Formats: sequence, structure tokens, C-alpha cells
Amino acid sequence: MAAQLGSGLDLESLRELINVRLAQLVPEGHPKGPAAAARHSLLAPGKRLRAIITLIASRSHGGTIEDALDAACAIEMIHTSSLVFDDLPAMDDADLRRGVPTAHSEYGQDIAILAGIGLINGAYEIVAQAPSLEAERRIEILRIITRAVGWQGLVHGQALDLNSGENTASLDAIHEGKTGALFIAAAECGGVASGNCSDQDRRALRAYGRALGLAYQAFDDVLDQTACEATAGKTTGMDEGKSTAALGGRASIDGGTALANKHLDNAVRAVGKDKPLALLAEFIRGYFAKTIAA
Repeated sequence: MAAQLGSGLDLESLRELINVRLAQLVPEGHPKGPAAAARHSLLAPGKRLRAIITLIASRSHGGTIEDALDAACAIEMIHTSSLVFDDLPAMDDADLRRGVPTAHSEYGQDIAILAGIGLINGAYEIVAQAPSLEAERRIEILRIITRAVGWQGLVHGQALDLNSGENTASLDAIHEGKTGALFIAAAECGGVASGNCSDQDRRALRAYGRALGLAYQAFDDVLDQTACEATAGKTTGMDEGKSTAALGGRASIDGGTALANKHLDNAVRAVGKDKPLALLAEFIRGYFAKTIAA
């Protein structure tokens, strides 16, 4: 995942910065305990996309990477916790994630559940103690991310997804809760961390995050139907019976790709063409096009 986004922002450098900080934030603990399981999932090769959005959003609004780094890592920890839960036998029952065995496959369901809980609460603690942010910004970031996890965020979206073959929720409603909520939080938290984000800026960041999250999930639905496990880095073919952007043959796969591209266009419009966040959206477009073609 390498790309130059202008303003001295390089995706690979940001990703490495996040990886180093994540390794510092979660203790190693007992080799078979929850902390070890959390590190197993958290430090596995990942795109770090949500965390990168937070860093770029901060920099784009006059903040520093350092100011936003702990908030970005908290977002990544929450995202990883959602993957740990999503992969459980009670959910998708997946064996592979980020190219390594899922947490419950490696450590057992009980330890995986504890690891997920630890990651969420660890994320809150990290934001609450972030040394580069004054209390007002820490509290606002906590408000944003707790809302993203809660009743109208990840929890709601996952429940809709699990029952999507039986309920009448729209595809956007499922995707906005399951995926979009954390993308929205990632972008808005970056703006808040900068200390220079107006209400109008925050609305634009939320619109960007929502559109990017919807695009990402639509592309992910296509990959579930078209990519092998080695390419996707996770267990694929898990969406049978669910409401997704890509079930139903070639026409649906093409439609899912078109839908994702439409959402990416909306993301670019939200922040302005040629801005770093817009260039990130274009990079994602190219990344998925290449991966789907493979």
C-alpha cells in the first residue's frame, strides 16, 4: 500500500508509524492470554486505512500527525475488535483474517472475546490519556468514537448484517452501521485532533467518511464473491444469504463495483478534488480495481 498524497504524506510511512505505535500501546501479557490474542489480531498485516484517514484529516486541517496519532491508533484498535467479534462462530465463523488465523481459531473463543473487549476499552483509555491533546479535544474524540461503536454504530450495523436476509433494512443502512460509522469517526476525529476544524469542515469530513465507508464495503462485498483467500487475506464466500452489493452473479458483481465507484465519487466531492483525502479515495479505487482484476 504505497502512494504519495501530497503535502509530504506517504501512505507507507504513515502505516509504519501506526504499526510502531500500536505495538507500544497493547501489552504483551501471558502468551495464551487476552493481550497476546489482541496483539495477534492487531499487529497482523493490515491496511490501517481508518487510522490513516484520521492522520490525513488532521494534517489537512492544520494539525500534526503526532497530535492525531493516538486517536488514529484507538480507531484501529476498535476496528480490530470488530473483526475479532465478526469472525466468531456465533457471527461469521471465519478462520482467516489479515492473512493469519483468526483470534478464536488461535486462542479459543473465550480468550478472543476478552481480547476484543480489551481492545475497545484500551482504545478509550488511550484517547483519555493522549498527551498531545487538551481535555476538551480528548472528550470530543471519545464522544465520537463511543457513538460510532454504540447502538447506532457498529453494534447496530452488525445486528442488521447478521439478519440481512430476513429484514427490510436498506443496503446503505447496513453498510453505514457496519462499516461507515467507523470511517465517519476516523475522519471527524482527525479534524477534531487538529484543533482547527470548523463545523462546516466537520460536516464535510463526515460526508467523506460515510461515502468512503460505503464504497469500501461495496468493494469488500465484491471481493467476497470474486477473490480467493490468499488475495483477500481472509475467509471469503461468507456472504451467502446476506444482503450485499454483489450477490447474484456477474451483473450483481458489476453493479457492486459501480456502486462503490459512485460512493468514491461522492467522497472526492465532499473534500475537494486533489486534496490529500480525495487522493486517498482515488488510491482506494485503483487498489480495489487491481485486486478484483487479479
